Amino acid sequence: MSKKKFVKIFFIFSLFLLIIFLIFNKSYKKEKNKIIENSIEDPIYNSNIIKDVEYTTKDKDGNEYLIRAAEGEIDFSNTNIIYLTDVYALVKLESSEFVTIFSDYGKYNSENYDTIFTKNVIIDYLDNKINSEYLDFSLERNLMIISKNVIFNNSENILKADVVEVNIKTKDTKIFMHEQEKKVKINSKN
Repeated sequence: MSKKKFVKIFFIFSLFLLIIFLIFNKSYKKEKNKIIENSIEDPIYNSNIIKDVEYTTKDKDGNEYLIRAAEGEIDFSNTNIIYLTDVYALVKLESSEFVTIFSDYGKYNSENYDTIFTKNVIIDYLDNKINSEYLDFSLERNLMIISKNVIFNNSENILKADVVEVNIKTKDTKIFMHEQEKKVKINSKN
């Protein structure tokens, strides 16, 4: 093969490759722009955040339950579960005074109204104030289980315990420590 013929073939082949590259590049840019335009026009929503959440319910005994949160996030695996932030709850017991509950976080079950409050939990009832890190509030079981760094405070005493269980219906209360050798600490304010 002569040198001239080789140069011509190489030149034609290079020109062919250049044309293919330009066509491919132009087509790729159009497709990329089309994808960007479609994503701007049709944004994909995969967030399940709800702002200013509020739920209210009343049980068969006449007790009312209101829960509010700055934000709620629905659990994709169980849509009855809502994770809450900056939580406030008001419990109006039929045979008693109001109970207010504040916490940083909560887990609310919209099917049975059970709520778990966590982090900086504050419970106010009459002249009693209870601080803890965890509260399991169940209308279904008629039970409040307060645990983790429990400090029970009223006008007369300060009490420190691991767990406080309150039957919502009967108001029966159990206060105890996890370990039997440890004792509930009570300090009188007087």
